[in-house]
Amino acid sequence: MLNDLKHKVFEANLELVKRNLVIYTWGNVSAIDRTEELIVIKPSGVTYENMTPFDMVVVDLDGNVVDGHLNPSSDTLTHIELYKAFKEIGAIVHTHSTHAVAWAQACRPIPVYGTTHADHFYGPIPCTRVLTQQEVESAYEKETGKVIVDAMKDLDPMNIPGVLVGNHGPFAWGETPAKAVYNAVVLEEVARIAWISEQLGIKEPIPGYVLDKHFKRKHGKDAYYGQK
Repeated sequence: MLNDLKHKVFEANLELVKRNLVIYTWGNVSAIDRTEELIVIKPSGVTYENMTPFDMVVVDLDGNVVDGHLNPSSDTLTHIELYKAFKEIGAIVHTHSTHAVAWAQACRPIPVYGTTHADHFYGPIPCTRVLTQQEVESAYEKETGKVIVDAMKDLDPMNIPGVLVGNHGPFAWGETPAKAVYNAVVLEEVARIAWISEQLGIKEPIPGYVLDKHFKRKHGKDAYYGQK
């Protein structure tokens, strides 16, 4: 099971490069085996072109390495906080994709300006508050996870599968590594379109009934988009 998950996490990390969401050693993908309560994650600071599936690191929910010869991603404790809080998610992606980071640096949520956004996110993509100095100096990565959890506390993480961390960048998630990467790609595209829309003078989000229609025709029990 873990070897299969290592291959899936490895392939998902490479997909970040293919989709132009990361450069050099930026970003990471992880996935969790809920039965074993073990997480597979990208090693820290290793370039994508030099990685193999067997470089993926396995950690437990306390952050202890249980398998692997490299250090896990420096964002591991952030991933752990999300896995603990959101039992529905099976994989997490963090990138520094350009447009999503720009919104995060502006500390602004991304409004639902159109149906492209509404097809994938059932509402604005939230932005967390900025961490305090004490939080940064005491347990930066863990506290980053905590502010994400707080920003999502009144939201369904499967209906809004991504968030911006203030001053930092995006995290996205899904049931599988491939789906988490998909959501990260969509988040970046939505961020780009929203930025362009604001340059053109858009000021108001789409009506709620349009949001409902576009999201629910793709998601939930009454969805009818695509093939059965």
